[in-house]
Amino acid sequence: MVKKIIFSLFFITISYCSFAQQPRYNPDTIRTIVIDSVVNIHSHKLNVQDFIDAVLADTSFFQAFRNMKKYSFIGENYIYTYDKNNKINGKVYRKFKRIESGGKQTIDYIAKRDSGNVYKKDGKYQLYTVNMFDYIFMNAYKSGYGSGSMIQGKPDSKDQSYKDKLKILIFAPGHRVDGIPFISNKTEIFSPDMRPLYDYQFARGTYLDSIPVYRFRVVQKASTSNSDVVIKELTTIFDTRTFQILGRYVNIQYHNLFIDLDVKMNMELNRFNGDLVPTKITYQGDWNIPFHKDEKASFLIVQKEYTK
Repeated sequence: MVKKIIFSLFFITISYCSFAQQPRYNPDTIRTIVIDSVVNIHSHKLNVQDFIDAVLADTSFFQAFRNMKKYSFIGENYIYTYDKNNKINGKVYRKFKRIESGGKQTIDYIAKRDSGNVYKKDGKYQLYTVNMFDYIFMNAYKSGYGSGSMIQGKPDSKDQSYKDKLKILIFAPGHRVDGIPFISNKTEIFSPDMRPLYDYQFARGTYLDSIPVYRFRVVQKASTSNSDVVIKELTTIFDTRTFQILGRYVNIQYHNLFIDLDVKMNMELNRFNGDLVPTKITYQGDWNIPFHKDEKASFLIVQKEYTK
């Protein structure tokens, strides 16, 4: 049960920003955007609640994962694990073509390279973090989350309850996630109790060189104690033409006697054939719990060349 709780904790988001020994792979949506200026949203006939409502109602990222099952595409996955001194001690690289044909999916590997301290003797990954990567993404590549909603009702089993928490933490940050000690009430950042702890910032810019966007940043106030919040920053990117969410960056930190958590995650979408699909997901995580060694890992996931 402790393991399941921790799985949910560190997957509150997926940003790859490599540790000191690795080059940086464009670590967040903010850097993918060229910001033009700070914007007064009222001049655009919008208000703060418009953005909050859109963030809370959004299902774009979950649907984008489901949309993958319709298409063939090229994927590249880079995974790095680190020792206590932030030196790389494990690498996983995968390049593959996911092929969709007649409702059947196959994965053809173009390259597979592993090195360092990646696997246990039984063939399983050393780190829970990497196990969760495998669960989230390899499942998506094969099935595309073809069934089930993002936020389930009453779970049928403990395992299903755990998976539902995981889905909320990845695909719907800002919602309350019950059943996670210490932080459940802190993940609901737009609640009346949590809203005074954050500043809201708005800007306009260009995403992927051509898409006009709004950037909505929810950032912990300088006067707010670190112990009062879990989500330090939630940045959301909106297409100005449709108000469709295209990008999300999350920074989560929490430290007490039982949990040491520092996770950054970024997810980016783009349109293909009228559908939103994932194009880049990045993650950097450092977490530690009692009776387990410190885990440090970073991912870069790129998906491109979508075809029908």
